[in-house]
Amino acid sequence: MAITNLLSTTITLKHSPFLLLKPPTKLRNPKRPTIRAQSKNDDSVDGPDRLISAITYFYPFFDGVQYGKYVITQFAPIQTLIQPLVPAIRVFKSFPLNGLLVFFTLYFIVVRNPNFSRYVRFNTMQAIVLDVLLIFPDLLERSFNPSDGFGLDLMMSFDSTVFLFLLVSLVYGTLSCLLGQLPRLPIVAEAADRQVL
Repeated sequence: MAITNLLSTTITLKHSPFLLLKPPTKLRNPKRPTIRAQSKNDDSVDGPDRLISAITYFYPFFDGVQYGKYVITQFAPIQTLIQPLVPAIRVFKSFPLNGLLVFFTLYFIVVRNPNFSRYVRFNTMQAIVLDVLLIFPDLLERSFNPSDGFGLDLMMSFDSTVFLFLLVSLVYGTLSCLLGQLPRLPIVAEAADRQVL
């Protein structure tokens, strides 16, 4: 019975003169988010997110500053650049587990917290991945520790390269974050992208 009523209604509507009229447009859903195209000059990242993201790049630098022992002593401009950071580095290095505590704090409180923006979580994850990569130079230095000759020169070059990469990452990451841009560090950015949901 209901099926025959439905079929007869369908047939009746097929020949109705009202079908020539345009169907009513859907009402706009006020809760539906609007998507806007962003221009290059649009400041889409707010100030606190920029500041938090910029600060996170100090973590791998503080953790790997010991690789700069050769560069810092040889180049005065780098000494003057690092000098204001010495008190913070001393506090960071004062307790042996500070690096591990900062790692877990950043990972569980910032990266895994959906209350933070993706911008903050991505930059924090980049800093964490950069710090995790410091395990490899540390292992190499512990297993191969020459006292003189070509081996020492090679180790000095390697340590200096690691330190300069950390310094460039700190400057590039911090300045990009303060300007509201998204820094993508080589080697690190893809791994951070995969971790941040």
